[in-house]
Amino acid sequence: MGRMSFVFRRLALLVPTAVGVTIITFFMVHLIPGNPAVTILGEHATPATVAALDRQWGLSQPLAEQYWRFLDRLVHGNLGQSLYYGVAVSGLITSRLPATLWLLCYSAVIAVVISVPVATLAASRKDAIRDHVARVVPMLGLGMPAFWFGLLLQTWLGTRLRLFPVTGYGQGFTGHLQSMFLPSLTVAVALCPVLIRSLRASMLGVLGAEFVTTAQAKGVPARRLLVRHVLRNAVIPAVTVLGINVGYLIGGTLIVEQVFAVPGVGSLMIGAIFERDFPVIQAVALVYGVLVVLVNLLTDVAYVALDPRVRFDA
Repeated sequence: MGRMSFVFRRLALLVPTAVGVTIITFFMVHLIPGNPAVTILGEHATPATVAALDRQWGLSQPLAEQYWRFLDRLVHGNLGQSLYYGVAVSGLITSRLPATLWLLCYSAVIAVVISVPVATLAASRKDAIRDHVARVVPMLGLGMPAFWFGLLLQTWLGTRLRLFPVTGYGQGFTGHLQSMFLPSLTVAVALCPVLIRSLRASMLGVLGAEFVTTAQAKGVPARRLLVRHVLRNAVIPAVTVLGINVGYLIGGTLIVEQVFAVPGVGSLMIGAIFERDFPVIQAVALVYGVLVVLVNLLTDVAYVALDPRVRFDA
């Protein structure tokens, strides 16, 4: 199977994934207590006005009919109208998606920058003190809630030391780098432990390979051997781990965006939940589902590109 055939086959999986996400999200959204009309009208809500809004939004119709209408709009590229903002949902998501993509990509870069040298340091001296430290200390990132660690970074690096902005998205490339560093670091800290352990284990496996022993016998310097031969081969399985966990962390960006007031899709989702904005919730869940599939696809393609022994047959 060629590369393009593999890509198209994986992209075809977006269709059943999208349908599954819409079914689960649509019916779970309607389990949320409260009525969107009551939430939006507030103290001005009366039975008559609530009923009028329900009819206007189609919420008085049976759930099956509402879901069919939602699918019909989706097929025609229409994600619906926001109940709270009164504008097209697609416009809301398009305006906020760049911030979320920035956060995901920036987090992955920071995680790699941290994990590669730490894993290399640990693997170079197995069972030494630095090996144990490199394995144990990053594990703290798995045990810390993202919102709590984010608040710590805001307090120390943002408020007290004034090194980075504590909220917002920034203006321009440099502004994005500065403003998004703290939220990206918060996400990366949760990704580093898994990446470090995976990369360390892969490097230890490569260190026992015959070509490494041959290179050592030829007098290849230790640093060159570790970087050009061991790390290059050990990074292949780590790519899969990175891709899987980035896909998993896509949903975890919701809280981080809220803590740092990042105007991304995650903060839009949380606001929509509080406002009972059903069309926005459904559309954001669909976008997250598509992003996870695309990240997994890019991971598979990168894996095959790095390892020529793998073919596009799976």
